[in-house]
This record gives sequence, structure tokens and C-alpha cells, in this order.
Amino acid sequence: MSSMRDILIEKVTVNIGVGAPGERLDHAKGLLSRLAGNRKPVETVAKRREPVFKLRKGMAIGTKVTLRGGDAKSFLEKAFAARRKMIKESNFDKQGNFAFGVPEYIDFPGAKYDPAIGMFGFDVCVSLVRPGRRVSLRRLRPATIGKGHRISREEAMEFVKSSFGVKIE
Repeated sequence: MSSMRDILIEKVTVNIGVGAPGERLDHAKGLLSRLAGNRKPVETVAKRREPVFKLRKGMAIGTKVTLRGGDAKSFLEKAFAARRKMIKESNFDKQGNFAFGVPEYIDFPGAKYDPAIGMFGFDVCVSLVRPGRRVSLRRLRPATIGKGHRISREEAMEFVKSSFGVKIE
């Protein structure tokens, strides 16, 4: 098999949605920093005004951190362990990316409950690519990637099964 057909983890994005700025958001940022290996999380903001939830456009309502390379792979192994190495088939999209949630951070290996923080869950979003993806993203002479080189849903599921030993329901 050609090395251009290998599937790689482009990035892993870990997200905690709090819903309001303040102390809970600060606790979520600290927790995310600890879980992601002292990476600095960034705040996510509301995209539109929602009077029912007392949200204004631009208000900080969550936090996220993006991991790449070896950090992404090691975090993903721990996140799968928190899910007992099982995810649903519906978690995969047509482009081969997938996302899943961890309901409580204490399920994550190495994390201990902190009463000052409280209980948070987090979402893990994984983007998969093949070598050559840069061709569609570059500034000079971008080109489309052929259908045969794109990652299908089935290929992504097989990659997760073989690389991480995850059972897909």
C-alpha cells in the first residue's frame, strides 16, 4: 500500500461548553489545561444573540484546545479509555471525521475529582486526513482532492478499530 493512502490524525479539538462567562468558565479552562497537558485553552464566544438564555453576541460561553501530532494521539487513547473503548457508528460523518463526548471528566485516566471545580463533561472532535490534503488548502494554485483520495466513513471506522482497538456499535 502506498504511503499516500495512510490515514493520519490532523487534529483533536477538545471543547467544554459552559453557557455563561464567569467563575465556571475559569474552572473549565483550568480543567481543560490539565487534561490537555498544560496547553493554553482559548475561549469560544456566542455567535448570535439568544435572549432566552441571556446571551449576547460575542459573550464567552465555552473553552477549547486543539492538539496535534503525538499529543493528539495520546489524548485520544485516554479519551477512548474514558469511553470504555466504545463509540457509536453515528459519531462518524461522511468525510471520515468523528466526534464523541465524555460525560464526566473523572472518567478520564489520571483525572481526580476536585470539589472546587465541580463536574464537567467535554466533547472530543477528531479530524482525519491523508497526505496531500495541503494541496486543497494552499494559497497558490489550490486544487481539489479526488474522490478516491478522500477518507470515507467506512475507512475512518476501520482506522479507529485497527489503531486504537475501539469497538464501534
